[in-house]
Amino acid sequence: MDDSLFHVDGAPLKLLLLGGQKSGKSRQAELLARAWLQAGAGRSASLVATGTAYDAEMQQRIARHQRDRRARVPQLATVEAPRDVAQQLLASSRPEHLLVVDCLTLWLTNWLMPMEPSPLEPAQTWQAQCDAFIAALQSATGPIILVSNEIGLGVIPMGREVRAFVDALGLLNQQAAAACNRVQLMAAGLPLQMK
Repeated sequence: MDDSLFHVDGAPLKLLLLGGQKSGKSRQAELLARAWLQAGAGRSASLVATGTAYDAEMQQRIARHQRDRRARVPQLATVEAPRDVAQQLLASSRPEHLLVVDCLTLWLTNWLMPMEPSPLEPAQTWQAQCDAFIAALQSATGPIILVSNEIGLGVIPMGREVRAFVDALGLLNQQAAAACNRVQLMAAGLPLQMK
């Protein structure tokens, strides 16, 4: 694998993978992580998992992702970080270590629609987290792959809370895209280079 895939103009790769549900985003991120690990000795990689299993269907979905990931990239370590993604980037980013964050959509969900009550107003704490995340992404010294859903292509959703979530995710994706040196849109398992 050509190592130039993981550097853009001398800077470490910071890639945002966008797509709809089952578009191939996670698989693409895992294949890139495998390529990173195979490209040289002394490299490591970890997946920052943001999903939280609050019901049986989500437990099954997470278990399937874990099985698939182990089969495709057995050396990819997993770190659970449902809310502290910025802190994880700061703590783990280094030139020989690739980070995959899967996914920004669930991370946003954990902040704006928490299953457990919080004494803080979600929108206020979310903005601080988002700002910290973008700053951590910009200062990261190692390659990073972000996975996020593109959910703004459908009909305008009913309900104020859902519309606010779609807006917040669209803004997060725009900020992440601006901070990344590569952006790909995934559709039917195929990557389309956008930046």
